[in-house]
Amino acid sequence: MKNRITLIPGDGTGPEITDAVVTALEATGVEFDWVTKNAGTDVYDATGTPLPDEVLESVRDTKVGIKGPITTPVGTGFRSVNVAMRKELDLFACVRPCKSYPGVRSRYKDIDLVIVRENHEDLYAGIEFERGKGDTEELIRWIGEHTGRKIRPDAGISIKPISEYGTTRIVQFAFDYARRMGRRKVTSVHKANIMKHTDGLWLEVSRQVAAKNPDIEFEDRIVDNMCMQLVQKPELYDVIVLPNLYGDIISDLGAGLVGGLGVAPGANMGDEVALFEATHGSAPKYKGQNRVNPMAMMLSGVMMLHHLGANEAGRRMEAAIARIIAEGKDVTYDMKPHRGDPTAATTSRVGDAVAEILREG
Repeated sequence: MKNRITLIPGDGTGPEITDAVVTALEATGVEFDWVTKNAGTDVYDATGTPLPDEVLESVRDTKVGIKGPITTPVGTGFRSVNVAMRKELDLFACVRPCKSYPGVRSRYKDIDLVIVRENHEDLYAGIEFERGKGDTEELIRWIGEHTGRKIRPDAGISIKPISEYGTTRIVQFAFDYARRMGRRKVTSVHKANIMKHTDGLWLEVSRQVAAKNPDIEFEDRIVDNMCMQLVQKPELYDVIVLPNLYGDIISDLGAGLVGGLGVAPGANMGDEVALFEATHGSAPKYKGQNRVNPMAMMLSGVMMLHHLGANEAGRRMEAAIARIIAEGKDVTYDMKPHRGDPTAATTSRVGDAVAEILREG
């Protein structure tokens, strides 16, 4: 039976990357029924919205989507499509594997981590009060009256909500993911020594959830120590679950350990829907040049195959990508020893090369 998948090509370099990924995925032998829906800057220019309702409706219907990068304008224009999709589809878990592949330039080797980040709460909930506004002044007065804490009148304020519900489901998700993927340990990251009622709640609930999952090893780490540990002893860690802000930061640290965003896949997942995408942006200045590395999105495709239960196809596709990287021939300019290497492969050639290996059997 064909797997119905919502395919969102994205904008900037997204469509050419997506084409290469589709080429590779179809070469696995898994059958797909692609439901193509467009979102991003081109759609915004034509319709006035970067995220038409039909895109969300399609993902809700198919339950699985794979998305090319989409531009988020800086300072002006529309808000992030990526954030909007996470909220509208209740994609509460951001999953970012960080894995070493021989041939990728990095200071480290043999890294194999998975970052699980809570997507909705924490400082990224977007509850902010602007400096000098009446509501902000009222809030500052209220805090002073009820806590005795003084906040400067020229301050802006952000609210950091962390709930028992949100923490329970993301930590349980991390344990379920670890069990499904044959992982050995979950580490919960926090700053509970300082923020007693937010990160303290996170830690308390993490321990409660861990007690109900005794088959998986559990530990916790304070976030600043976690950063040092990952730089010094990354081999000690496996699945790492974090609140939103820490997860955003440490997922980029993890990508740095394995050579950068060019090999950093990702997924945003909920109880009903999963959306797979590369961690990197759309690189619009390279649009139409057929030269941007598609491997992060390809590895996101590998994650999608495992999610669909096509585990053997996922293993084969990852092995094909790893072989291409190790051989160093059919890779894009950013993965060559010198970025000006004239032998650098095009985006489409990388897709074709992976597909050729897969068809070889």
